[in-house]
Amino acid sequence: MTAATENLAKVYASIDALVAFAERNLGLDERDADWTRNNIFALFGLDSYSPAPSDGTLPLSGESASSAPSDEGAGSEADWGRDNASAEAAFAYPDTLIADFRAAAVAAGLFEPEEGPVYADIIMGLLSGTPSSIEDSFEEEEETDGGMEAMHWFYRYCVANNYVKKAVLDKNPRFDSHGLVVTINLAKPEFKNMKKAAAGNSVAGGYPKCTICHENEGFAGRNKRTLRTIPVTLGGEQWFWQFSPYGYFHQHGICVNMEHTPMHVDRDTFGHLLDFVDRFPGYFLGCNAALPRIGGSVLAHDHYQGGGELLPMHKAATWASFTVPEYPDATVEILDWPGTAVRVVSKNRDSIVEVSDKIRLAWQQFDDAASNIASHDADGNRQSAVSPSAIITDRGYEMNLIFRNNAVSEEYPEGIFHAHPEFWPIKQEPVGLIEAQGLFILPGRLVDQLGVIEDALAAGEPLPESVSEFSLEWDELTAALNGNRDRDAIHKAVQDELGSVCERILGNTAVFKTKEQTRTFLADLGFNEA
Repeated sequence: MTAATENLAKVYASIDALVAFAERNLGLDERDADWTRNNIFALFGLDSYSPAPSDGTLPLSGESASSAPSDEGAGSEADWGRDNASAEAAFAYPDTLIADFRAAAVAAGLFEPEEGPVYADIIMGLLSGTPSSIEDSFEEEEETDGGMEAMHWFYRYCVANNYVKKAVLDKNPRFDSHGLVVTINLAKPEFKNMKKAAAGNSVAGGYPKCTICHENEGFAGRNKRTLRTIPVTLGGEQWFWQFSPYGYFHQHGICVNMEHTPMHVDRDTFGHLLDFVDRFPGYFLGCNAALPRIGGSVLAHDHYQGGGELLPMHKAATWASFTVPEYPDATVEILDWPGTAVRVVSKNRDSIVEVSDKIRLAWQQFDDAASNIASHDADGNRQSAVSPSAIITDRGYEMNLIFRNNAVSEEYPEGIFHAHPEFWPIKQEPVGLIEAQGLFILPGRLVDQLGVIEDALAAGEPLPESVSEFSLEWDELTAALNGNRDRDAIHKAVQDELGSVCERILGNTAVFKTKEQTRTFLADLGFNEA
């Protein structure tokens, strides 16, 4: 057998393995297997197919790694809202099978190495079910086992069809520090400002109108052939849910308005969030304040974020509690949290909505020059907004409201309540909903940069010039280590320093720098401290 013939045989075998994988994990009907395989062959003009032997030698390495579940560091709260069967369900990863195909195809001269991701997307799109079939299967799962089991099924499907890059996510460093969860996302690009947010990532040419429009489902222009969504009704309106390909936490996804309409937070928003958690009580759902510089990355299209993991702020202790005379079944809590946040708790949906909206309206008009809080800029543009986030617990509904303000000043042109410049070596991107709730997503460059710092600390050398911008962190690390050159101690100190910086960044975003200011704000609304 010549080398060319052998390479081509490996291509056929790898396609066979992917088709078999799809039959087992993606709902590919065996009656459609030949038709699907031939569609893949047609991409490359292949016409001399010989089936691989059916004696058990079919390469299935992509699935052998999937037998053990991994919840990408979801921690002790990973099973919140899930039963044990769901928690133990294995994931089927196609990564190894895709890598085998790409290597074989490149060796056979079918495409160049850099074209591999595009062809992987094309092939996995052909192997995936149609949107209607996914919708039908989701509805069947929900009717039989409930909304959360249907979501778990849908997530496993999106992992199996390679839209959710879970094998990549599992490699992201993640640890707890200072009451926060700190992650380093190796795949996410770093954006140091959010000027593009105001444009909502609009697309030249107008189709789809932005990166999260429903028309992206299956769109080749952005390698979205594997994207699948499910319909969701919020407040009587049509929305849809999709998982994030590079999720920040367990089962991270977005819920998007079917209409391309600007982001906004109003009274209806609270009802929307409650509609969602009523149907999927093991998830939280929230949204960024709909203003530039304070987190929103696609302001032109209304959407929410959520998923299957309690974030640190959801578990934050109560610093003070208040009752609301008009709504005696509701409690408002000031959170013991670095940012400015309150929590509205009630078993009554209407009370949650009314009290939350009263707080929202009051904050949007609040001014305090001594605290650099201006509700509007000189041109009359609103600068204050809330980021809400809803969950269901044993206490009933809980609506967390984070107070945000996007004012700028001469001293802080990127934002008064933004990460201050001394912390930019760690994080310069705006702090959005997820990070404001205590899960930080730091840039992948830190892996190499912090490695250089750890090496210098271990060698007893000065701060290297290549990472000179980390002088604040270096001074604090050297003080904490006090000459200790043990590698484990250094690594632990670096993690502690990252957590400390992230905690201080949340302090930068706090509009009220003391809890007493929050207490006064709520008291002025007529709330009574319990």
